[in-house]
Amino acid sequence: MEFETFKNILDRHQKWLDGINGGKIADFSGQNLSTETFFKDADLRGADFLHSNLKCTNFIGANLQNADFNHANLYMAILINTDLRGADFSGANLFGAFLSGANLENVTVDYDTQGYFLACPSHGAFTAFKKLGGYIVVLEIPADAQRSSATTYKCRCDKAKVLRIENLDGTPADVDSVASNYGETVSVENFDENRWNECSTGIHFFIDRNLAVLY
Repeated sequence: MEFETFKNILDRHQKWLDGINGGKIADFSGQNLSTETFFKDADLRGADFLHSNLKCTNFIGANLQNADFNHANLYMAILINTDLRGADFSGANLFGAFLSGANLENVTVDYDTQGYFLACPSHGAFTAFKKLGGYIVVLEIPADAQRSSATTYKCRCDKAKVLRIENLDGTPADVDSVASNYGETVSVENFDENRWNECSTGIHFFIDRNLAVLY
């Protein structure tokens, strides 16, 4: 999309918000806006991004209340501190999107929304895997542990028990400790309960062993 066209859409949208004649809701449906597109601090309430490509788009601080992202690609989009109340993410790809500080009150998601739901079980105990010092530490996440994930496969919890330590190929390791000892339950203080802060305090792990190996 050419810059002048992009600017005109934003100008007309602002007129629509202000109730000025000639205003029109911003329609970016089906557009490729992924390259060097910045909506930082923009007021885009009600804008239409249906089926648009918004990969890596910068929305920091933008007002996106009731915006339509139905089946939009928001892979790695920067949505930090955005107002997304009432936005529609049905069928959208949010994998890798940065949502720290975003207001997600009353957003619409469905079965096909990617990256929004927890990558780990929300209830009960389960087995997890963590890569440390060239080894794979097999963990048991207890039923009472706090757990979270943001928009990728990486998860966090506040406590876990070390079940065993393996080599990357799955064979038993010839060590009995890698930061944490075999059989030890480790915990962290000040666990960050904001799930969208992916790299914050907590014990980081993956549900799939192959992801831990590749990490």
